[in-house]
This record gives sequence, C-alpha cells and structure tokens, in this order.
Amino acid sequence: MKARPAVPSFWVVAVAATLATVVLTAAPLAAAADNPNAAKVARGQYLVSTSGCHDCHTPFKLGPNGPEPDMSRALSGHPQSLVMPPAPQLPPGPWLVTMAATNTAFAGPWGVSFTANLTPDAETGLGQWTLKNFTDTIRTGRHMGRGRPVLPPMPIPVYNNFTEDDLEAVFSYLRTIAPISNRVPEPLPPAQSTAAK
Repeated sequence: MKARPAVPSFWVVAVAATLATVVLTAAPLAAAADNPNAAKVARGQYLVSTSGCHDCHTPFKLGPNGPEPDMSRALSGHPQSLVMPPAPQLPPGPWLVTMAATNTAFAGPWGVSFTANLTPDAETGLGQWTLKNFTDTIRTGRHMGRGRPVLPPMPIPVYNNFTEDDLEAVFSYLRTIAPISNRVPEPLPPAQSTAAK
C-alpha cells in the first residue's frame, strides 16, 4: 500500500482559519437575516459611522495624535459643562466661520449653533422623539419638523438624499446606543453670538 504524501502543516492551518472565518462571519449574517430589526440597526450603525455624524455630535478631546472623538461621550452633542464665550469677531474677508475645539459649537452669520445630543436620553436627547419627529427634522430642516431651523453645519441638503429606510435605520440604531444626560444649549442669534464680554 502506497503512503499518501504528507499535507504541509501551513495548509492545515490555512484551511482551519478559512473555515473558522466562514463560521464566524455566517453567524452574524444569519442572525441579521433571522431578525430584521438587527439588520436595520446594523445598517443604521453603518450609516452613522460613514456619514460624518461623529464628526460633530461626538465631542473631540486631545489625544496622543491631536484632536479625536471622545467615544465615551459618543453622539452626546455639545458638552453642557462647556460654556462658550462670545464668538471672536472675524475681519471682513473670506473667513466666515469659527468653531470650538470640541467641534460641537459653530459661529457664523446665523449666530452660534451647538450640536444636538443624539443619544436616547429621555430628558436631554432623542428619548422622547418618534421616528416621524426624526424623519421630519431631516426632510424639512426644522427641529422636530416644525420648530426652529436646523442650523449649519448640519448638512440637511445632503442628508435629504437618505431614503426613508435609511432614516429609519439610523433612528433605530440611535435608539440602541447608551443614553447620556447632556443638555445642549439653545442656538444663539447673530446679535448675541458676538456680544461684548
């Protein structure tokens, strides 16, 4: 009887690793397929992570390589403990906007805007909001679809390209993140934004 040639050990390891990857990858996909809400939340997380939401709604902190999002305060908006002084007066010219080091407060011709708390905190975030409130805000560019204008730099014209399913996915994901109690100040009109100290 002829002996079979030995299979190199690296092939055994490669096949085992491939099978493990297939099994580990298939499990979440199967779970999402079995649970449409899990798939919707996963889609919402992807959209939030790739659409710049953390760029403004997660306060920045100084990290080892410079400013970075402080994920311990993910999507909680402008920190209530950071009371902003009057915005600096820019000279006439091409400069138009100033912003806080946290990347959560912006001053321009519209006044001062503060990024909202998107966490599901019932008192200071989106905890009391419905999907309709959220969708209407994006579609109309007005707070809760009927209130004050949503101010720059919120890219409402860009986010209006989201489908209804996209907005529902984003809202579904935002309902699953940790609620953070953080009361964001109301925007300031232009006259107050640069008032003398």
